[in-house]
Amino acid sequence: MDRVKSSMQQVPNAIPKVIRRTGGANSLELEKENFERGQAVSINKAINTQEVAVKEKHARTCILGTHHEKGAHTFWAAVNRLPLSSNAVLCWKFCHVFHKLLRDGHPNVIKDSMRNKADLTDMSRMWGHLSEGYGKLCSIYLKLLITKMEFHIKNPRFPGNLQMSNRQLDEAGENDVNNFFQLTVEMFDYLECELNLFLGVFSSLDMSRSVSVTAAGQCRLAPLIQVILDSSHLYDYTVKLLFKLHSCLPADTLQGHRDRFQEQFKKLKSLFYRSSNLQYFKRLIQIPQLPENPPNFLRASALSEHISPVVVIPAESSSPESEHVVETEDLVDTDVPALPAAVETTFDDLFGTSAAIDPFNFNSQNGMRKDDKDRLIEQLTREIEALKEELESFRLESGRLCQALRGRVSELEAELAEQSHLRLQAAGESEFLKAELEDLRRVREDTEKEQRSLTEIEKKAQANEQRYTKLKEKYTELVQSHADLLRKNAEVTRQMTVARAAQDEVEEVRREMQEKVKSAQEVAERQERDQLHQLQELQRELVSNRVELESLKTTMASSQQASSEVLSTQLVALETEKAELVQSLSKVEAELAVRGEELERVQSSLATERESGVKMAEALQNQLNEKESREQALESQLVAARWSSLQGAVEEAEKIIQDSLAQIDDPAHISCTSSADYLASRCQASLDCMERLHSAGEAFLADNTGVSDLVRVVTQCGHLVGDTIVQGSATSHMVPVEQADALSESVKACGAEALALLGQMKQQDSLAAADDSKLRAALEAILATAEKLRPRGLELQQGELGDLVEQEMAATSAAVESAAARIEEMLNKSRAVDTGIKMEVNERILASCTELMQTIKELILSSKDLQRDIVEGGRGAASMKEFYAKNSRWTEGLISASKAVGWGATVMVDAADLVVQGKGKFEELMVCSHEIAASTAQLVAASKVKADKDSAKLHRLQHASRGVTQATAAVVASTKSGKSQIEETDTMDFSSMTLTQIKRQEMDAQVMVLELETRLQKERERLGELRKKHYELAGVAEGWDEGEEGTG
Repeated sequence: MDRVKSSMQQVPNAIPKVIRRTGGANSLELEKENFERGQAVSINKAINTQEVAVKEKHARTCILGTHHEKGAHTFWAAVNRLPLSSNAVLCWKFCHVFHKLLRDGHPNVIKDSMRNKADLTDMSRMWGHLSEGYGKLCSIYLKLLITKMEFHIKNPRFPGNLQMSNRQLDEAGENDVNNFFQLTVEMFDYLECELNLFLGVFSSLDMSRSVSVTAAGQCRLAPLIQVILDSSHLYDYTVKLLFKLHSCLPADTLQGHRDRFQEQFKKLKSLFYRSSNLQYFKRLIQIPQLPENPPNFLRASALSEHISPVVVIPAESSSPESEHVVETEDLVDTDVPALPAAVETTFDDLFGTSAAIDPFNFNSQNGMRKDDKDRLIEQLTREIEALKEELESFRLESGRLCQALRGRVSELEAELAEQSHLRLQAAGESEFLKAELEDLRRVREDTEKEQRSLTEIEKKAQANEQRYTKLKEKYTELVQSHADLLRKNAEVTRQMTVARAAQDEVEEVRREMQEKVKSAQEVAERQERDQLHQLQELQRELVSNRVELESLKTTMASSQQASSEVLSTQLVALETEKAELVQSLSKVEAELAVRGEELERVQSSLATERESGVKMAEALQNQLNEKESREQALESQLVAARWSSLQGAVEEAEKIIQDSLAQIDDPAHISCTSSADYLASRCQASLDCMERLHSAGEAFLADNTGVSDLVRVVTQCGHLVGDTIVQGSATSHMVPVEQADALSESVKACGAEALALLGQMKQQDSLAAADDSKLRAALEAILATAEKLRPRGLELQQGELGDLVEQEMAATSAAVESAAARIEEMLNKSRAVDTGIKMEVNERILASCTELMQTIKELILSSKDLQRDIVEGGRGAASMKEFYAKNSRWTEGLISASKAVGWGATVMVDAADLVVQGKGKFEELMVCSHEIAASTAQLVAASKVKADKDSAKLHRLQHASRGVTQATAAVVASTKSGKSQIEETDTMDFSSMTLTQIKRQEMDAQVMVLELETRLQKERERLGELRKKHYELAGVAEGWDEGEEGTG
């Protein structure tokens, strides 16, 4: 009771005051009030904020209450007062109790609950904003309950607990394969919601701990018993319905059903297996195990192998909340009486017995007291009686214990049978697990193989990635090196300039040194020649001196004595001169040696400088060659990159055009429409882009560095041509068949020419020969067709439409008035000239024409009034011209109808004039009358488009239109009667003709009849073609194929 009080304190307004007791309440009212109070108490005890499972007795009371009142009004009256939107645990327990009522309650519970479907949907949406805890579970559970109610409302043959026989299941589909198909889809949706709740509860529990023995865990797991009961039936019915559908429909049609069943089968099997291992479910429900493999629906005999899953709920299974309750009554043995105490005395010991009753009481007879032996006998007798009673009690106890043991034996036998069944299931599961283990091993091996292949693929991908990274880095390096080389090129150019300048200086120095060496050599040679000459002279002098000396010696020998002194002096002088000459000769030789050494040093320095200059020039030439090779490689790479970008743009343009051509053949494109104006604008934009493409292509061929302009123009041209193709095809849906076929062929030819041109531009060798003249011609052909299809009224400026309407209406009125005046003039002239029948015929025809002109004039005035009313009511703040411009199609219709009326009146007057003069034909006058009637009908229809159906001016216009029709009929009737009167006067008189003349006239008449028949046939064909062409041109000009603007 304390727990109940606490729960009632936690939930405000727990017990709804359904019926207030009145003073004069009768027994039925008291019974109803007690019933509702008891239901309210049970509902609030079952649905409270405590995180424990719902007690079975409270839920059973609620179920019995729905059967008692044959509905769920009391339940919803109590539930609507609970704060379900503010407490997730409260909402969760409400869903559990409501699910029980839907399953086991009265059938009217579902109907009564549909009134609260909107509230349940809003509550589910509200709780769905929470991502964890009871909030998310409440959202899923509410969706499941809504789906269950909708399913039972759509399929009323299914009871709430889904228990049906095979015959009832067949009757539910009414032997219609479409009903079975739809029923299977609904069961799939129903089972999907059940599985979502299953998965949501399991994902919210920590399965690593024994959550099924805790109160919080049991609170979340308790509703799954109802889910298991529903899921087993839904699975069984789905299998049977799928076998039935496969027997009636082809397998390809049911591929989606089989895929969805396979997915739900795997989930349901896994969830059943996980649930059967929980300790909580083992005591409350026996969960079936699904087969190892799903049924093979493609084999009809597999239905006999299907075993319907049966969920067993033990009859004496206790509710989760009472499993730990100790029944104290069973601990006390109330059948065995307590043993009598040894000191207890009987009634006879206290008061004695009468002798009459006990004839063997000798003590009382003799007046003596009982001895000890007698007392002992009596005591033993009492003990025997007590033992007999005790024995009887033991016998009863043993009988009760035997009965209990028999029940226990029965339970153990049932448990043994269940264990054997579980053992068989475990054996089957072990086989299944072994097979699954084998499958897992194979899958693991396949996975390892796939992993190895995946590793190899990843390695290859990494290698490709690395290669791509390296190529990218290489490309970056090439770009950087290209930039560096450009900088180095500039630097090398400067260095080359400096080196050339230095080389020029070296050449100048070398030339100067060579000149110096040559001059030094020449000087040395001259000095050497001079010295040799001097030496030769000295030698000649020496020889001469020696000769002289010999002569002197000879002379001295002859005249030694006389000239000894003179000779000695001369000899000394000669010796001195000789020493001087030897000394000068040694100086000259030393100077020559010094000059030779200097010459050798200059020549070695010149050789060294020449070698260094050659090496520097070679190094600079190598750098220049390497730079040129790098520039060539970079230039080739740049050219390849430019060409690849151009090819990419061309391929993208090809894809765009191919996609546009594919859209033409797409059936969904038939509903797309476009206008000839937009098509013309797209064609003109494509032609302009073709001009830019031509100029960009020529610029690229002249200088291949300008590829960016060509890429941009190619992409833009692809988009524009593709848009032109799509818009051309859409425009062809709005024009007549012949023009639509011609336009479609032009569009396809344009696409083919565009693809051919792009194919030529993809090849480098055929780029120069690419000819865009054919594509340009195709676009010009489409543009010409679009110009032909453009409505003629679009040539006018919008500002001119209003003035043109007024002008045309005024011109029509003037033409009608002029026609009426001419008819009056012709009538007066006919009266003055004609007589007899001809005057009568002319007067009748002209009078009917005059009446027709009066009715046409009245019609035009009514049309003007109605148009003025339409413009005033529809223009709002805009001017009249703006209204006419905004509703240009309607305005053009008025203009066309006014022109037709004025033209018809003029032509009719001309025809009447010719008829009166005797030069015309009566048929022309009748045709003109019919044409005027058609034109006035067109004017009425054009004026009537935007008019209010209750407008008085519209009724006036319709009355005038009927007057024109009657007047037209009068003109036709008077013309016919006049024609007949004229023809009657011209009687044929053949009395004066001979046989030959009559024969000739007969032949001429036959020839005339044949000619007229042939001409009549041709004229009928020509009339049909003219009407067809007139209809087409009028439709294009007046926009019949487009929706009327502003008719809302």
